[in-house]
Amino acid sequence: MITKIISTRLNISERQVEATLKLLDEGATIPFIARYRKEMTGSLDEVAISNIAQQADKLKELQKRKETILKTIEEQEKLTPELKKRIENCYDATELEDIYLPFKPKRRTKAQVARENGLEPLAMLILQERIGSESELERNADKFVKGNVKSVEDALQGARDIIAENISEDEKCRNAVRREFNYTATITSKVVKGKEAEGDKFKDYFNFSEPLKRCSSHRMLAMRRGEREGFLKVTISPDDELAEDKLLRLRVRRSGAASDQIEKACLDAYKRLIKPSIENEYAALSKEKADEEAIAVFANGLRQLLLASPLGQKRVMGIDPGFRTGCKVVCLDSHGMLLHHDVIFPHPPMSKTAEATEKIKKLAKKYAIEAISIGNGTAGRETETFIRSLNLRNENARNSDAEVEIYSVNEDGASVYSASKIAREEFPNEDVTVRGAVSIARRLMDPLAELVKIDSKSIGVGQYQHDVDQTALKQQLDQTVVSCVNLVGVDVNTASKHLLTYISGLGPTLAQNIIDYRTENGGFKSRKELMKVKRMGEKAFEQCAGFLRVSGGKNPLDNSSVHPESYHVVERMAKDLNTTVSTLLKDASLRSKIDIDRYKDVGQETLKDILKELDKPGRDPREPLKKFSFDPRVHTPEDLMVGMKLPGIVSNVTNFGAFVDIGVHEKGLVHVSQLANHYVKDPLTVVHVGQTVEVTVTAVDLQRNRISLSMKD
Repeated sequence: MITKIISTRLNISERQVEATLKLLDEGATIPFIARYRKEMTGSLDEVAISNIAQQADKLKELQKRKETILKTIEEQEKLTPELKKRIENCYDATELEDIYLPFKPKRRTKAQVARENGLEPLAMLILQERIGSESELERNADKFVKGNVKSVEDALQGARDIIAENISEDEKCRNAVRREFNYTATITSKVVKGKEAEGDKFKDYFNFSEPLKRCSSHRMLAMRRGEREGFLKVTISPDDELAEDKLLRLRVRRSGAASDQIEKACLDAYKRLIKPSIENEYAALSKEKADEEAIAVFANGLRQLLLASPLGQKRVMGIDPGFRTGCKVVCLDSHGMLLHHDVIFPHPPMSKTAEATEKIKKLAKKYAIEAISIGNGTAGRETETFIRSLNLRNENARNSDAEVEIYSVNEDGASVYSASKIAREEFPNEDVTVRGAVSIARRLMDPLAELVKIDSKSIGVGQYQHDVDQTALKQQLDQTVVSCVNLVGVDVNTASKHLLTYISGLGPTLAQNIIDYRTENGGFKSRKELMKVKRMGEKAFEQCAGFLRVSGGKNPLDNSSVHPESYHVVERMAKDLNTTVSTLLKDASLRSKIDIDRYKDVGQETLKDILKELDKPGRDPREPLKKFSFDPRVHTPEDLMVGMKLPGIVSNVTNFGAFVDIGVHEKGLVHVSQLANHYVKDPLTVVHVGQTVEVTVTAVDLQRNRISLSMKD
C-alpha cells in the first residue's frame, strides 16, 4: 500500500518505488543508488530517490500517529470496526486528525459544561429542526431550567454550545471552510501599536495584505519573523461571508425557531472554533511551504558554491586582509599544507608598504607561489590592488614571463571555521587569524574540500535561514553536501577526515579509521586495501569504494568512478581487444572498437557509465577556474554612479533576485524583474552562485547601504 501511495504522489512507477525502498532498507545511500543501481531503479536521480525516502518517512510517522489514535479511542471504548478500518485506511494527515477530533481529549469546553448540566437532549431536539415557533422552543427549553441552568436563555445557550462543537468537529463542515481558505484566504500583517519606530526594518509589512496563494516564501518568512519579534500581527482569513454561508447551507435545512438556533450555533462555531483552528492549520501549511521553498533555494545556492571551480593542486599564498591589524599571510604547498605564516601592514594607519612589498616578494620566491588568494572582506580591494602592483612572477611556469595568478575569494565563513573544533584539530598551535588565512587559500584550491568544514548557514548563501524549520534545513543541506562530495569523489590519500565523513557509507568513525590507517601504513595502494581498515565491512566498502580515488596505484581503475564490482567488465573489454586496461584507458582508438553488444549480460545504464568514464577517467565534473577582476574604478559604494556597467560575481540567489559582488564591500541586488529582458519566474534558471556577470547600476542608497543593479541589455 505504501509503495502505491508514494507512486501516485510522486508519479513514479510502483516498480521503481519498490526497488528504491528495498535498497534504502538494505542500507544503500542515495548517491550509491543513483550512481550504481540504475538498472534496479530505472535510472532515478538523487532528487527522485530522496523524495521517495522522504515520503516513506512521512508515511512511517503517519503510521505511528494512527497507532496512538487507535489506542486512545480504544481506551474510551468507542472504537468500532468501521472506525478502526477507516483510520487504518487513511493516508492523509489532515483527514486523520479530522476523524480523531471528536475523540481527542480536550480541555473543559463550553459544550462539556452544557452536557454536564444535562442540556444534550435539548441540543438533539433542536438539531431535528421540528420546532417551528418561539413559544414551543421556550416551553421545551424551560424543562431544562434547573441547577446551574438559571433561565431559558441559559438552556438555549448551552444547547447552542453543544451544537457549535458538534459542527466544529464535523468533517464536511471543516472541509467546506478549508475550501474557502484555499480559494479566498488573504494574509494580512499590521504593525503592533507603538512599535513603529523600533520595527522600522519591517516597514514594508506595517499595512500589508495579499492573497495567501500568491504570497512568496520570502514575504511569508519576513512577516513571520516580524510577528515572532513582536512588531507585526499576522492573520490569515478567508471571505467570512462565503465561509459562513457554506456552513449554513450544510447544517440549516429548514426554517423556524429551532433552525434559527442552529444558524446562531453555526456562526458561533465558525468564529470561535472552526476559523481559528483552520487558520492555525493554514498558517502552519503556508509556513511549511515557505520553508520548503527557502530551503530549496538555500540548497541550490549551496550546491553551486560547493561545486565552484577549483584552482587545483598549486602552491598558494593566502591573504586575510585588514587595515589596523594588518594582512595575515600564509603559504601553502600544493596539498594545502601550511608552510609559513606572517603579517604585513601595507595600508593605513601603519602604511609599511616597502616592508610589505619586500616580504611578499621574498615569500613568493622562497615558496614558489603559483597563485594568491585574497579575502574579499575589509581591505580586500586595497590588498588586491597592492598585490597586483608587485607584478610577481610564477617561478614554476614554463613561460618565464608568467605572472602569479591573483584571485579575490569570498571569505564568508572563514572566521567561523577559524574558531571551530575542526580548525583547532588541524592547527592546534596556530591562532584564529592564521587558520582564517589558510581557509581563504584552501577554498581557492578546492572550494568543496574546504567549505564542507564550515556550517552551511555561515557561507553566505540562502535567505531567512534562521527562520525556517532547522531540522528540515539541516537535513537538506547535509544531503546537498553529501551529493556534491560524492559527485566529485575524493582522493583517499589526501582527503581530510571531515571530507571523508560525507562519502557514501562512511561517517565519522570510518573516516577517522581511514586517516589512522594511511598514517600508519603510508597511504593506500589500491581500493581493495580499504578492506583492511578497521570496521570496514563489505557493505560499507560497497557503498564507498566507487567514490574514493587512489591515484598512482597498480590498477588505473582505482582512480576512476568505475565501481570495483564492475572491474571485470573493463577487464573483459581489454582482453577482447588483446590489450591491457591501462592501454585501453590511454588509447581512444582502441576504445572506439569496443563492441557493446558483446556485453549484454551487463546492464545498459551501467555499461553507458563505464564507457563514459573510460573516456575521461577520474575527470573532475567541475568547470575550470576562470580569471576575474573587479572594475578598478570602484572600491566603495561612494564610487558608484547610476548607469555604470560593472563586472560582478553572483554571491547569492534568492527567489526575489540575485545578490552580486561588484567589489565595493556591499552586495548589490538584481531584482528578479531586472535579471533578463524577458519574464523570469525562477532566478535559478538565469543565474547561479559564482557566475560572472555584467551589471548596470540603477540606484545607490548610501544611507540604507542598498545598491540596485540590472542585468537587462
